[in-house]
Amino acid sequence: MKKIVFLTGAGMSVESGFKTFRGSDGLWENYPVEQVATHEGWEADPTLVTNFYNMLRTKLFSAQPNEGHRLIAELEKKYEVVVVTQNVDDLHERAGSSHVIHLHGELAKVCSSRDVDNPFFQQTLTADNPTIEPGTRAGDGSLLRPFIVFFGENVPLLSSAIDEVEKADVFVVIGTSLNVYPAASLLYYAKPQTPIYLIDPDAVKTSQHVTHLQMGASAGMRRLVEEYL
Repeated sequence: MKKIVFLTGAGMSVESGFKTFRGSDGLWENYPVEQVATHEGWEADPTLVTNFYNMLRTKLFSAQPNEGHRLIAELEKKYEVVVVTQNVDDLHERAGSSHVIHLHGELAKVCSSRDVDNPFFQQTLTADNPTIEPGTRAGDGSLLRPFIVFFGENVPLLSSAIDEVEKADVFVVIGTSLNVYPAASLLYYAKPQTPIYLIDPDAVKTSQHVTHLQMGASAGMRRLVEEYL
């Protein structure tokens, strides 16, 4: 069975009404990144950070997977499919994808601020209960924080993503500017003969040979399935 690896970025979720983090109307618009997405910001004002992600999580649970998400999930009927995503939303999972690697964390989860990657202290929130009270503590006594890879923190699942890309028969990049490292470096781990497809409405510069489908996620996935897979 052929293996298709997807790398998805913020543009994957635009059609679901979940804003991108960058751009003129991005989620950071009214909040400096330093305040809400760095360890220093968390240390300085955990209440602000907790409330910011509570707000974001509430928005996420009102969003729905789009056709692009669903088409990726449907490919599991014919292919081995791995999704590596820079997104913190759970829209791939809700669309039915069974193997998703979240490089930058998961918005639906909170974790220990002392031992972030310890699953024993992680909790998954739901649409019925999307927020946590500032000051709530994890099982180890530390404050519960968003299970998000803050800027400047290590990306613990990067090695797993590299392993998958190295084994890909087809590599598809959707909705990312390829400016965010280390995720953008994943292109260089694909085997030389592996076809690479890029689905993005904007012009994207890359030194790799890619077939660029210059359209949104859903339209691009339709064309990919009809013409290239």
